[in-house]
Amino acid sequence: MDTITHAFAGALLGKGLFTTRRGETPAEFSPQSRVLIAAATIGSIFPDIDFFYQFLSRDDLAILKYHRYITHSLVMLPLWAVGIAWLVCWAARRFGAAPPSFGWTALATAAGIASHILLDVVTSFGTMIWSPLSRVRAQWDWMFVIDFTLSALLLTPQMAAWSHRDPARSTKRASRMWAMFTVLTLAVAWLGIYSGFPFSLWVVPIASAIFGALFFLPLIGARGTRIRRSTWARAGLLASCGYLLLCAAAHHIALTRLQRFVANQKLNVQALAALPLAPSILQWDGLIRTPDGAYRLHQDLLSTDTVDYDFYPDNAPENLVDAARQLPDTQTYLWFARFPIYRVRPGDGNSVLQISDLRFMLRNLRRSPGFSFRVTFDSAGRPIEGRMGRFEP
Repeated sequence: MDTITHAFAGALLGKGLFTTRRGETPAEFSPQSRVLIAAATIGSIFPDIDFFYQFLSRDDLAILKYHRYITHSLVMLPLWAVGIAWLVCWAARRFGAAPPSFGWTALATAAGIASHILLDVVTSFGTMIWSPLSRVRAQWDWMFVIDFTLSALLLTPQMAAWSHRDPARSTKRASRMWAMFTVLTLAVAWLGIYSGFPFSLWVVPIASAIFGALFFLPLIGARGTRIRRSTWARAGLLASCGYLLLCAAAHHIALTRLQRFVANQKLNVQALAALPLAPSILQWDGLIRTPDGAYRLHQDLLSTDTVDYDFYPDNAPENLVDAARQLPDTQTYLWFARFPIYRVRPGDGNSVLQISDLRFMLRNLRRSPGFSFRVTFDSAGRPIEGRMGRFEP
């Protein structure tokens, strides 16, 4: 999941679960509650600090080896929570705020880190939650790595609470928030269509109407000003948890359909997964790795029609593939790749073996994100070097 959505989740957790009534009003949190909210938010974004290692390292495979590694570990979570909580308490005292107890601060931080790990595990990238004891990747494939619906569920309750804090400005704030979220929905629609993801434009007016109800209905009788900010946050947490369960159910349906296709086609399956497509939980990719190549099926959960699919055959000689697999970097890439495709490309007079993970090959863009691996061979068929690169069609 993207770091911004993680921050939304941490802030919502802090506001919903780690606030006290002492010194609070419906519109304002107490100073101690604000420290706990900050601890949960910092904890929720902390694990992604490992992303910056790739910019400091000369290792092409750093993002595969170290992203979602030890900072995303359940084993190391208590240590990270205690360390961050100590820093938060120190910073609070440094700026003149009386922090809550260290135990509550550590608990809020741990909840933020745990939310980050959970929201990464439900995607398909893979998270090494048992590191450093094990480098096995957990990946539940419930959600796309950027899920705008989840982001909205996490953010809108917080913005609705802010809109209705001040009765004198609530109408203006609600109008601005509704307009902003409507424009963002249009931007998501454009981005989805441009990137080749299936997106129905009828979603835009429906989403706009939902945002309008959320921001404008509490204006009736000034009811919104009487709702505590923690209540808004808890409602958002319940809605987000419900959405996660809905994604899990959709994944089960998509995976069942994929298994039925495999049985009907009598395929020799080496790997199989149902992966969500942005921005709707109704659209899924079914990926199947066989000894000869990989299949990609498009599934619309609302349709009962026969699924359409593409087949991506391997065209690389076995001797080149076997030689490439002897390189430690190739072994690292294949440890990460779930649906590798092997193809030979010409390059400066030498043979180039391109290994691409079908998970990251976009449908209508000529080049996919940089998660392909290239091995260059000399004229005698010996591997010279292996480097990360972009998929070349």
